[in-house]
Amino acid sequence: MMQIEENGHQMGFSRILMMENAGAAVTKRIIEYWQTFTPSRFQQGKIHGILVIAGLGNNGGDSLVIARHLAGYGLHPTVLLLGRPEHIKTEECSLNYHLLSSTSAITQRTGSSVAIMDDEDFGVIKKLEELESKKFDIVIDGILGTGISGEIREPHASAITFINEADATKDAQIIAVDVPSGLNADTGETNQVCVEADMTVTFHRMKVGMQKRTDVCGNIYVEKIGIPPEAEIGVL
Repeated sequence: MMQIEENGHQMGFSRILMMENAGAAVTKRIIEYWQTFTPSRFQQGKIHGILVIAGLGNNGGDSLVIARHLAGYGLHPTVLLLGRPEHIKTEECSLNYHLLSSTSAITQRTGSSVAIMDDEDFGVIKKLEELESKKFDIVIDGILGTGISGEIREPHASAITFINEADATKDAQIIAVDVPSGLNADTGETNQVCVEADMTVTFHRMKVGMQKRTDVCGNIYVEKIGIPPEAEIGVL
């Protein structure tokens, strides 16, 4: 997938377009879920309690796009960025963070459509502790993508634990972006901590290791995000 994405990018279908389409696809799945299982709440505008936990890479960037699209439906997600904005690792993620933060600044007097928190290290863990008392209907895992290696460090490990506890104790729906954080998408092996999702929305192609790990992936949806088929030539 990394090579396919690179091929698509070199062909002119930029990563920022892939990110936008990926975020829109996940949002569609979230809205479909609520319209199907809680239609009266959705129609009455009573859907609240959405937490988006975003890492500093492109998986986090996807989740920032999701937050923006959810706000477009009149929902009011809370975003927790796992680090400082100046430490964001990719141009695409940075662009989407600043897009969210600028709209929040514009609307801060009347109430922003997206609440953003960011910090690093134990500051993030403290914010997670503050969030524990709140009820979230949906928690979106945008922490880590397919490129993880080694043991998961803080604050990511605590964020993953927080997500799983929200599922177990508050009956939140956990939605993983592309792959549950902590899962090796090639082998299906899990790290020392791994998000246990109810739904995983992955992009373009099913990842090999996910098919045998529905215990952590939940229901898996594969969404096309506009990558040209020609980007696969010589790869698959």
